[in-house]
Amino acid sequence: MPANGTKTASNTAGGTAKAERNVTDSAATYVRQSAERSVDVPVGAVLTVADRVTELVEPWTARTTAQRELKSIRTQVTREFNKLERRGTSARRKATQRARTTRNRVRRDLTQRRRSVERTLKQNRTQVTRRVRKARTTVQERVGTLV
Repeated sequence: MPANGTKTASNTAGGTAKAERNVTDSAATYVRQSAERSVDVPVGAVLTVADRVTELVEPWTARTTAQRELKSIRTQVTREFNKLERRGTSARRKATQRARTTRNRVRRDLTQRRRSVERTLKQNRTQVTRRVRKARTTVQERVGTLV
């Protein structure tokens, strides 16, 4: 580029050709990488599946390793069963305790209410009895003064 900041024709033409080559190269690179990926991904997946199948089948190929594998599985199942049993026992115990607590609370509340009602009833009965006696004596006195 000249010192005054203007572009010359040769400078511009060279830069354009270089830019076009870079665009073409990058497009070709992108297409090539995409094609490679479209082949690499399925191949990698097949290899991974093959490794996993081999890992699954390998313990069952010999009698001793198969017996060892069965023993291991049996131990895991027993362990899981025991965990489930403990969890169920714990849940049952908690539910029973909650039911017992609720039952006792309801009984206490019922007993308190019954005692309160009985107390109120006894007080009312006592008041009625007193008033009836008082009214009877008042009536007898009035009848006695009239006779």
